[in-house]
Amino acid sequence: MRGILGFKRLRLKIWRRCTLLFFLCWAGCWLLGSTFLFLVHRSVFSERCTDEKSHRMLARLCLDYRKGALTGDLCEDLCVAQKLVYKQCLYYDRGKKVIRADWKGQPVILKSKKEIFSSYQSLRLLDEVETQDVPETELLLMVALEVKNVLGLELSNNTMGPLWTRRRGLHWKAQVASMWSLLQQEEYIYFSLLQDVSKHVLRVIGSCGHFYAVEYLTAGHARHKTIFPLEDAVGPSFTGTKSKVKAITDIALSFLDMVNHFDNDFSHRLHLCDIKPENFAIRNDLTVVAIDVDMAFFEPKMRDILEQNCTGDEDCNFFDCFSKCDLRIKRCGAERANNNLQVICDKIFRHWFSPNLSGPTISFPLQLQLQKAVHECAKPGPKDLTQHQQTSLHSLSELYHLLQASQRELQKATL
Repeated sequence: MRGILGFKRLRLKIWRRCTLLFFLCWAGCWLLGSTFLFLVHRSVFSERCTDEKSHRMLARLCLDYRKGALTGDLCEDLCVAQKLVYKQCLYYDRGKKVIRADWKGQPVILKSKKEIFSSYQSLRLLDEVETQDVPETELLLMVALEVKNVLGLELSNNTMGPLWTRRRGLHWKAQVASMWSLLQQEEYIYFSLLQDVSKHVLRVIGSCGHFYAVEYLTAGHARHKTIFPLEDAVGPSFTGTKSKVKAITDIALSFLDMVNHFDNDFSHRLHLCDIKPENFAIRNDLTVVAIDVDMAFFEPKMRDILEQNCTGDEDCNFFDCFSKCDLRIKRCGAERANNNLQVICDKIFRHWFSPNLSGPTISFPLQLQLQKAVHECAKPGPKDLTQHQQTSLHSLSELYHLLQASQRELQKATL
């Protein structure tokens, strides 16, 4: 009898434990499923890129323009003259709205970080004044402080022309409010400040409120055989193997020009922390252009980002930018341990310089040299940062030399 009772108690305990485990598993699965559905709902439904939502967004923009809340040099063409016409929604990603439109028959891209103008932080100064008596120096100071906050750069008054133009008139408040919404968007500041000094960034065409228009270019794609669809960018003449290889060689040289330019031609080095084909485009002359600079940082801001607490090197990784962890003080180094060239060699040049792509148009010894140079360039550099910089300069110089030699071979082959 006791054996039977003991057996029943044991079975009851096992049943209770199994029930508890089943409940815990069910609760865990429910939690994971709910989280997954929430994320899917946010990414697929809330931020879904549709014509209907884009039309509604632009209609709200024009309504605010008619009310006098915002203005811009493209508002009249968009809201009244119908010279700026919506074509399609490209994507809503990371809070950024990107729309394709036609402006006077030419394709352009409309961008804004937020959907509604009132979502941007307002300038308190505009609520405190009723007239246009605010000193110009005070407005310029606010612009400079906002740029310093966003980019980490100190700007003098004479370098802020693209960001602030003296416009006194009937709609002065709307002009300042619109300017302030644009200054809260990092990409707009980068493109505006650099477009007159760099051919490797998008040109800003104009703005309306918090939306700004940039030139439309053919972007890269990781799954495309040549990364950039050359036929779309340059024309149908780039269909032959020789033409494609020559174009890739020219684009690669433009990438090297861009790296050298971003490293040396500004007051501070410009770091690209999200390097992938989709973030670059090419012009008709095969010049490489950075079209997404949300993750680009000048040296002062880059140092602030990297210098964090750490327990290992993996804690010092910030997308494509990383430094080393000093285990003695458990702090990441402020100086970047890799560089733009190394990541471009790894993520873009590796795809190009292979026997499958080069084919017989470039001599085999030169192909091997290029592949070896790209492989060495993409490898993690020495731990010593000074030595790493020297290695990077050597890689840059060697790649220039080999690509120019490829150009000469291709030119001879076409004679």
